[in-house]
Amino acid sequence: MQEIRVSSALTIYFDGQFWVGIFEREQNQKLSVCRVVFGAEPSNEEVQQFVCENWNHLRFTEPIEHSEAPKVVINPKRRQREAARELKQRGPSTKAQMALLEEREALARQQKEAARAAREQDQQQRYDQHREKQKQKHRGR
Repeated sequence: MQEIRVSSALTIYFDGQFWVGIFEREQNQKLSVCRVVFGAEPSNEEVQQFVCENWNHLRFTEPIEHSEAPKVVINPKRRQREAARELKQRGPSTKAQMALLEEREALARQQKEAARAAREQDQQQRYDQHREKQKQKHRGR
């Protein structure tokens, strides 16, 4: 029997202009990330409503390998202190930032290839029009 481990995390932070949410989803030791811009500071109710309504529509990045050391049992008070420390720290995890960066680079490559193909098609169309015009001129002699 295969064990499936799924966990999700949402980090909301202010990036200097807008409030941004980073959704991190870990499934079977693979991490995928989604970035959402909220604009104004969202309340807890707005965040909960957003997650409930839009979870299925979020566009997560392609999953990347993510291995984590096995967890050992930790004293509950220590866990609470560590959780408080993490909340103070704020910001997305480094792995989430790397996943978003890879997704942006992949999208940029796709857009560059599409632009190149459109440019080549436009040049070919102009060339064909030019050749057709020359043939028409030549035919009239």
